[in-house]
Amino acid sequence: MKSKLIESKPTKAIAVIPARGGSKRIPKKNIIDFCGKPMIAWTIEAALKSHCFERVLVSTDSEEIATVAKQYGADVPFLRTANADDITPVSEATLSAVLQAEDFWQENYSVVTQLMANCPLRSAHSIMTALDNFQKSDSQFSISAFKFGWMNPWWAVTLDLAGKPTPLFPDALTRRSQDLEALYCPTGATWIATVAALKQSQTFYGEGYYFDPIPWTEAVDIDDAE
Repeated sequence: MKSKLIESKPTKAIAVIPARGGSKRIPKKNIIDFCGKPMIAWTIEAALKSHCFERVLVSTDSEEIATVAKQYGADVPFLRTANADDITPVSEATLSAVLQAEDFWQENYSVVTQLMANCPLRSAHSIMTALDNFQKSDSQFSISAFKFGWMNPWWAVTLDLAGKPTPLFPDALTRRSQDLEALYCPTGATWIATVAALKQSQTFYGEGYYFDPIPWTEAVDIDDAE
């Protein structure tokens, strides 16, 4: 069943999965085996299963990643022609992919959803929920987030060479965790924007963006071997 976003609007939605080939912390991270499938396959399958998108586009500069992505049903009609370095913000790479897609298919998209391949635990249901929440909001930008649990940032410290701690929030160290305000952290799972707003702002952190919490079990970003 399609998301309400697609049912109620005749405009087109596109999912962009950025997958640069030159990952350094984990070589070939986007296609490394993760529980029996290439890492990127989990995100492609979730996007397709959600039935929310006219296109599920993998944006990559790597022929190897493109081949794997096609095997799992993603659209990869072209390779990334810009923003393929490890310095450019990923939002700019996503926007470049949308511009390439519009030119290639001669289509206009109203909404773009950025799905990072290193968040393989995000589900199709989570994508559908995020898009429905976005439709109901007045914002043009949505960023997935999770609530901190056992790793409580209120109790964070820095350590000097001798191991002496300096608390970031000294007053919080004497308070119970249940008495502290909940803290949230962004995750790369599901970022949404109207295409027009993203073109103008060049970032998903555009004016009026909001955080949309998802379970931490779906929010894990895999960035290193640990």
